[in-house]
Amino acid sequence: MQKYLFKNIQVVNEGQISTLDVLIDNERIEKVARLINIKENVIEINGEGKFLLPGVIDDQVHFREPGLTHKATIYTESKAAVAGGITSFMEMPNTVPNALTIDLLEDKYTIAANTSLANYSFFMGVSNDNADEALRVNGLKDKICGIKIFMGSSTGNMLVDRYTTLEKIFSESEVLIATHCEDEKIIAANAARILKEKGYYSVSDHPLIRDAEACFESSLSAIQLAKKFDTRLHILHISTEKELQLFSNMLPLKEKRITAEVCVHHLHFTSDDYAALGYKIKCNPAIKAPNNKAALWEALLDDRLDVIATDHAPHALSEKEPPYEKAHSGLPLVQHSLPLMLHYHKQGKISLEKIVQKMSHAVADCFQIKDRGYIQEGYFADLVMVDMNTANTVSKQNILYKCGWSPLEGFTFPATIEKTFVNGHLVYGNDMWNESLKGKRLSFDR
Repeated sequence: MQKYLFKNIQVVNEGQISTLDVLIDNERIEKVARLINIKENVIEINGEGKFLLPGVIDDQVHFREPGLTHKATIYTESKAAVAGGITSFMEMPNTVPNALTIDLLEDKYTIAANTSLANYSFFMGVSNDNADEALRVNGLKDKICGIKIFMGSSTGNMLVDRYTTLEKIFSESEVLIATHCEDEKIIAANAARILKEKGYYSVSDHPLIRDAEACFESSLSAIQLAKKFDTRLHILHISTEKELQLFSNMLPLKEKRITAEVCVHHLHFTSDDYAALGYKIKCNPAIKAPNNKAALWEALLDDRLDVIATDHAPHALSEKEPPYEKAHSGLPLVQHSLPLMLHYHKQGKISLEKIVQKMSHAVADCFQIKDRGYIQEGYFADLVMVDMNTANTVSKQNILYKCGWSPLEGFTFPATIEKTFVNGHLVYGNDMWNESLKGKRLSFDR
């Protein structure tokens, strides 16, 4: 593989920004130092005025393959992810067929090995009837990111509501359990009440149907199960102020048994945006009132919320149209999550160091990912070079999602992803692509 040497670049890593040289050789970071003098057989990259970040690790995406490839494929969405500075992803089991057996799970790994431009892992799915099969991942704990349980229904209808199944998984799993938490009974009652009052649903009803109480009660149930069995629990896409009382910042992340994720759309949009964007921002859990966004930011910055992800969930634009009951939930985000956080950095909302902590370091620590998530000698060279002074506007012409649209169309980011390296390979640079090498399966130190 080609050697690369970054010269005089601002390295953002482990809570510091330092002007350093960084040498990449044979997939990994060979050396990080104030001065590295190598002239032969190396491509030198002038880093003056630029920033080098560890590649983003997105712990929640839906890339729709197999079975839903009219919406997306592992190839198309991993390419969009790489363009946005995401070098590794963890994908959810609600594809078709649902990934409810080890064999079906391995089929997805095979597709990724052949097509994914980013590194990858896939969650094992749980149904009411596959607990024994799901728990087979205990023997594969160094090869699979975790088990996913839908404690609230979403795309794919993988709802697990049988308490005996939940108790068996929580009591016997030796790997991280990630949960989607929304209470189905509360959702159904809210929906029935609104229909009785109005006679129909509109998109503005979505956060009232899937309200804070539904999220809180389900998250509380998951936490009670985790505490009962000392389970390693990770609750996905926290969206409400009320849920934040369930989480703590009293322990370092590596010592936490219960962790939480926030998604970029819950940090950016509020229920006020339904008027302009309608069903484009319909998602589960719902984007809610502005007080929730403010509280999520506060909890992110004080470490009650541990990681930032996307819950990237593309649909064809035709699938996002009314009526309410038929409009699919989910929005595409992987190409724009890091640029969006850089926008908030420019606004003074969050530091670059904190962005790297929440999108790279903390994800690697949370999932115990081997040799990734940091700019350290010996680690895989998953790196993102950022130009903080060149703006970039989202348009139909530069969207890479297979679905071809974004709720951020027309939004101008103040920074640009200039280059993305995956395992030392320059996959994306200045709108040019080298797809000759594919990403690798993530490994875990467990």
